[in-house]
Amino acid sequence: MSYHNKTVWITGASSGIGEALAHGLSARGARLVVSGRRSDALEALARVLDADTLVLPFEATDFAALPEAVRTAWEWRDGIDLLVNNAGISQRSLAIDTEFEVYRRLMEIDYFAPMRLTQLILPKLIKQGHGHLAVVSSVAGKVGAPMLSGYSAAKHACVGYFDALRAEIETAYNIQVSVILPGSVRTNIAVNALGADGTARGRSDANIDAGMRPEAAASIILDGLASGMREIPVAQGAEAIALTLRASDPEKLFSVTAQEGARLAEARKADRTSIDPGRRDGNDLR
Repeated sequence: MSYHNKTVWITGASSGIGEALAHGLSARGARLVVSGRRSDALEALARVLDADTLVLPFEATDFAALPEAVRTAWEWRDGIDLLVNNAGISQRSLAIDTEFEVYRRLMEIDYFAPMRLTQLILPKLIKQGHGHLAVVSSVAGKVGAPMLSGYSAAKHACVGYFDALRAEIETAYNIQVSVILPGSVRTNIAVNALGADGTARGRSDANIDAGMRPEAAASIILDGLASGMREIPVAQGAEAIALTLRASDPEKLFSVTAQEGARLAEARKADRTSIDPGRRDGNDLR
C-alpha cells in the first residue's frame, strides 16, 4: 500500500511514536488527522508537517465525545484509510502494592479507548468497502513482566481484541487489522508511567533511554503497515528474544521473568523505598 493521498488518523500524535509516525506519513504523502489531549502540541506538530493536516484534540477516555470526533475525522476528507490507535500510558509498580483504581485507569486508557474508537469507526469502514485498523500494543502485550501487571493486562487485551476482530472482518469486509508490538523506544513512556498510587513516576528507565529512536520505530511500523503485516514487532535485543521465547519456549521465558520478579520481591522485603526497574540488567518491555 502506498500512503500517497491516503487519509490516516493517529491518536497520541503529540509526542513519541505518534509524533514520529506523523512525520513519517507526511514524508510519504499522506493526509493526516492528528489527535491527542494537548491541542497546543498538536498545533505545533501540524505547523511543521508537510501534509494536509486536521488537528482533532480529544481525551481518549471521554467516551461521550468519541462519536463526534469520529464524525469530524470521517467528514474532513470523506473517509479514513488507516486508523492508528497509538494513545496510551504505562505502569511501574508491583501488583501487591498497586491500587485497584490504577488497574481501572490502565484498562480505560490502553484497552477500552482504542477498542471504543475502533468500534465507532468500523461500520463506516465496512460501508466504505476497505480500510486498515492498527493498534499499538507492546512487547508487554505478549510477555508478562514484573512491574507491568496492569499495563501488560491491557496490552494483552488489545492483542486479543484486534486478533479476534481481524478474524471477523479481514476477508469478509476487506479491512486489514495490524497489531504493533514496540519494545523500548526513546519516549517519555516511563516518565509518565503510573505508580502504585496512580501518580506519575517522574523518571525514565535506563533501557528506555537506550532504546530505539522513535523515528526508527516509526519506519518499521510504516513499512509493516504498508506491506499488510498483521503483527509488527518493533523490538531488538532481549525484547526480541522474549517474543521468540513466548512462542517457542514459554517455560524458559517464565523462568527468566520469575528471576527478575524474585529480585524485586527481595528488595521490597528489605523495605527499600525505591525499586527502580530502570537499574536492572536486560531490556524494558515498554
